[in-house]
Amino acid sequence: MADDALMVGPSVRRVRKREGLTQAAMAARLSISPSYLNLIERNQRSLSARVVMALVEEFAFDPRTLREDETIGGVSGLMRRLADERFADLAIDREEAEEFLAGAPHVAAAFARLYDGAAPRSLTEADPMAQARAEIERWRNHFADLDTAAERMADEMRLSRGDIALALTERLRERHQLSVRILPREVMPDSLRRLDLHARQVQLSEMLTPASRNFQLALQVTQLEQRGEIDSLAKGAGLEDEAARGLFRRHLEGYFAAALIMPYGRFLRACEATGYDLPVLERRFNVSFEQLAHRLTTLQRVGQRGLPFFMVRIDRAGQFSKNFVGASTARFADSDIACPLWDAHRAFERGGELIVQFVAMDAISGDESDEPGGWLTMMRSVEGSGAPGEARFVVALGIEAVLGGDLAQARGISLRTADATGIGPGCPSCYREGCVQRSLPPHRRPLQFDPMRRGNTPFEFAAR
Repeated sequence: MADDALMVGPSVRRVRKREGLTQAAMAARLSISPSYLNLIERNQRSLSARVVMALVEEFAFDPRTLREDETIGGVSGLMRRLADERFADLAIDREEAEEFLAGAPHVAAAFARLYDGAAPRSLTEADPMAQARAEIERWRNHFADLDTAAERMADEMRLSRGDIALALTERLRERHQLSVRILPREVMPDSLRRLDLHARQVQLSEMLTPASRNFQLALQVTQLEQRGEIDSLAKGAGLEDEAARGLFRRHLEGYFAAALIMPYGRFLRACEATGYDLPVLERRFNVSFEQLAHRLTTLQRVGQRGLPFFMVRIDRAGQFSKNFVGASTARFADSDIACPLWDAHRAFERGGELIVQFVAMDAISGDESDEPGGWLTMMRSVEGSGAPGEARFVVALGIEAVLGGDLAQARGISLRTADATGIGPGCPSCYREGCVQRSLPPHRRPLQFDPMRRGNTPFEFAAR
């Protein structure tokens, strides 16, 4: 797949217009054909490194402008703003947002600034989670320097060999003179991990699963040894709200801990060798399903990209407590609540069983096309803290069906459009007609009442 960072037609077109050049004249100075330049400007060809260098040399071009969309969180950030109920009647989908951002990035940035300046305080600066999420989106949940540092540390600790918990314990003992102690639940009734500097101990609750125990040890190593790098990233975010800074910093610490346990290169090779077989990867790296899902959304290293998964975590009320959409086109995952037709809800009742479902936003009954559309989704219930008996959530992973046909979990699943389960982005933002599961009417659509009949659905509304 082409690197989306280099599909930058509007930026190149702006340079040409600024210089007052025809496509033929600019192509000659870049040593490419006019037809190739035309395709670049129309976003039908990516920009090669050689052409980027030619732009720099010939036109004093600043390559940093190629990533202007990151300042608004990319397509996901734009979709989050467009999900405002004031735009609900327009039913803008992700494809339209992608076209808007690709075709007019400066206009999209202007819209985002205007929206952010006019949005109610409760939606912006008063919501630390939204602020932290926007910063994660700006980075597309990929922090290359953290990945590199984690790989280096993993090699140093030889984490590819032997027991990870033992290696992490030895690191804490040798570098920090800290021992690891497992304490009974009654001693740590409300804590999973505690650093006791007086006793020189990292104390862990006995209720942690082995995978969660490893992750907590990796987090402790991260906090002791990566403070400078994480401080630099957190300060660079420019978040004024203290809670937002804390949430972003916590995300960075978790990111490094996961990258330490699942080093980028070795993890990606394992993904590709197994067809992204989720149970195999869990066992191979001794991680939980939630830890694995997090890591799969981060594989965006230039020249070494993984598949573009999205990941959400859902509670029993259908609320999203975690949401990493990344490069995915799954608009329903941009919402704050889940569609009841999505089998993610059933996973609560299936005791940790992995449920696979092919879903689409606009599945058409009777469509005989064999072209895959929609998303292949994989869901499983998890314990919220990693300690059995605690809060329960469902973690869902998903990927565009056109990219997921060769995955291990796609075996035996029909990816024909006609076989997709139609779902929406949550009732208030969903305009699917005739849905008997609908519990709320859609925003900004006039309801219709017919005294002569009662339909099958609780709410009937005008199409536009």
